[in-house]
Amino acid sequence: MTVRAVVAEDQGLVRAGLVSIMRSDPGVEVVVEAANGEEAIAAVGRTRPDVALIDVRMPQVDGLEATRRIRAEGNSTRVLVLTTFGEDDVVFEALRSGADGFLLKDTRPEDLRRRLSLLRYWLAVLRERGDAG
Repeated sequence: MTVRAVVAEDQGLVRAGLVSIMRSDPGVEVVVEAANGEEAIAAVGRTRPDVALIDVRMPQVDGLEATRRIRAEGNSTRVLVLTTFGEDDVVFEALRSGADGFLLKDTRPEDLRRRLSLLRYWLAVLRERGDAG
């Protein structure tokens, strides 16, 4: 099973690094790269990926608002917000906005790959049960 992903990050170098790490896993397909929240919302609506990694602070529409709008559209894509600091208020607001979890930007590449592997496993279980959304 392949996990289809959207990566939304306004800093090009950070986005390229995330995408490179994710593409090093043959079980992950990055379907769209977005540079702001508007692009992320459109990409998720258009491609219906399994997961969206969305930066909290981006121009135009930030990651929290993008998450709220993705959820308001009834999209079942798993949303992980990316943040520089694990500040409680940001994490709680992300979860209140409908995020399924968060990643710190200083997460080690192997930990990101491990989380994607776990996501792939759980999506396979849910699909087998008919609950994947």
